[in-house]
Amino acid sequence: METLRLHPGCAPGPVTCILASLSPTAGGCRAEFRLDGDLASVRIPSIAQSERTDQLWKTTCFEVFWQPTGGTAYREFNLSPSTRWAAYDFDAFRKNGRDATVEAIALACAHSHDHLLLAVDIVADLPAPADVALNAVIENTDGTVQYWALAFAEGKPEFHSSTCRKMKVGPRP
Repeated sequence: METLRLHPGCAPGPVTCILASLSPTAGGCRAEFRLDGDLASVRIPSIAQSERTDQLWKTTCFEVFWQPTGGTAYREFNLSPSTRWAAYDFDAFRKNGRDATVEAIALACAHSHDHLLLAVDIVADLPAPADVALNAVIENTDGTVQYWALAFAEGKPEFHSSTCRKMKVGPRP
């Protein structure tokens, strides 16, 4: 698993560590996110019907950005502990955003007072090789928000930046 890092502009909070992994599958990919810390101080959306839902990033949410190597187009997945999800395609940096075609997304979330594990299976056309970002938005119960990623560009948190896409995914199995 890869260790996500807290954006330098964010104050430390109840989350002490976020680990994430991604592996390509024959029909898409599998991702896992593990959050450690005082979860009583984190806003975790309640389990709900798993369906496409916009604006999940406004509270605790995990994200995958998938960009075929050498291209400008990319796909963004928002993955909530509630099991709701969203998927968007972009032609270039924040350009021409629209709902992405996805065959299926299955999310499973379990948590205790100090650990949360979100497992995600995505069935979609995800060309490889690819440059991938694994990110997290964490909303604390006091209303503060933290941003976690493999890497950040200078300035305010911007998950759409190609700087965040540090993971290299090879050809399909």
